Amino acid sequence: MSESSRTVSIRVIPRSRHEAVDLGRDGRLVVRTTTAPVDGAANDRVIELLAEYFGVRRRQVEIVTGHRSRTKTVRIAGTTTKEA
Repeated sequence: MSESSRTVSIRVIPRSRHEAVDLGRDGRLVVRTTTAPVDGAANDRVIELLAEYFGVRRRQVEIVTGHRSRTKTVRIAGTTTKEA
């Protein structure tokens, strides 16, 4: 079976009080992280949280666009069961 990938638009909220991946009002995933957006630390934590949420390895999650923005597009490889 070939590995599939999915592109997902997300909204990131850095410096949040808690960490979570939730569905926003607009249907986009909202990723909350306690990490500050300094030297890519928040992006690294977002990748870890999304990997856990989708049940894939960290290396299967890639930020495609929006590295310096709160609105990002990520590619998740190996997703078959969870809908974004």
